[in-house]
Amino acid sequence: MSKTKPKKSAIREWVDALVFAVVAASLIRWLLLEPFTIPTASMEKTLLVGDFLFVSKLHYGTRIPKTPLQFPLTHQKIWGTEILSYSDLIELPYYRLPGFTSIKRNDVVVFNYPVEFQYPNDLKTNYIKRAVGIPGDIIEVKEGELYVNQELAHQPEEMQYSYEISTNRPLTTEFLADFGINQESFFADPGGNRYMVWTTQEGIEALKASPIVTSVTKALQPKGQGESGIFPNGSNFNWNRDNYGPLLVPGENLSLEMTPENVIKYAFTIEKYEGHEKVEVKEGQLYIDGKKVSTYTFKQNYYFMMGDNRQDSLDSRYWGFVPEDHVVGKAWFLWLSLEKFETMFSKIRWNRFFKGIE
Repeated sequence: MSKTKPKKSAIREWVDALVFAVVAASLIRWLLLEPFTIPTASMEKTLLVGDFLFVSKLHYGTRIPKTPLQFPLTHQKIWGTEILSYSDLIELPYYRLPGFTSIKRNDVVVFNYPVEFQYPNDLKTNYIKRAVGIPGDIIEVKEGELYVNQELAHQPEEMQYSYEISTNRPLTTEFLADFGINQESFFADPGGNRYMVWTTQEGIEALKASPIVTSVTKALQPKGQGESGIFPNGSNFNWNRDNYGPLLVPGENLSLEMTPENVIKYAFTIEKYEGHEKVEVKEGQLYIDGKKVSTYTFKQNYYFMMGDNRQDSLDSRYWGFVPEDHVVGKAWFLWLSLEKFETMFSKIRWNRFFKGIE
């Protein structure tokens, strides 16, 4: 005589449904797609503050978690607390499932912020930039213009630069908004009718045509004037954001002679991302685990990332290369976009719904 299976209580059904939802969401987030929000203006106007997008894990291959012991659907800390959301009792070696493409030059990529060394690689803060340099490329910036392999690089349609403008009367936020410049994309000089604005080539041409604007100057740092915080740190190259390089992007199996100049350029990368126990620089020479190294062969691919808002972007010019094991995925498409300075339904940027990212 068969026994009748007892009926689940309403609470048990809710718990089972919740557990299933968390497991399913965690698997989708790990294997397929992860949501991401644009927090800063470094990619404007290609991507705007308030854009919500999906990051594809499938394009470059899903990365196996380095720290598998994690609280579901968290990143670094448990929501609303300072409690770590993971345990480092188990750490797995880097491995990525096969993808159906590799990172191409000019892809918009989400990655873990490399120099956040207090967290495991897969739990560092997520950043988004454009991969302007892939392994073997030579990166150089001249007078604010990016060159790759000595040729003028691809220029995204809505790439921004910073400009100093003078006017014959004070400007309002409404006036600048008509030129696509929001409240966070300009600063006013309290001493007079002078402004620093971040805008596209189209936007600055429109401003030039306005009778209110009396002069426009592209804000560039002069060649030979070193900038604090520029990569590589401690170099005497006198590079800045607008005049940078040349710098070769290293890649897997690429061998470089460790000349004093190359030691300056690559010692940090070798020390932090190549998995050695001890890396030292003594009198311009590289030492790994106590042994002097005259030639070094890199173990993984690296990428040079820049924001489309070229003069308002914390990117590889400041913190160096992005290792392949820090790559999260390819920025795929927008699913929502909200304007920070509007209210109610006017906050929604309807024209950006399900827009692909290029």
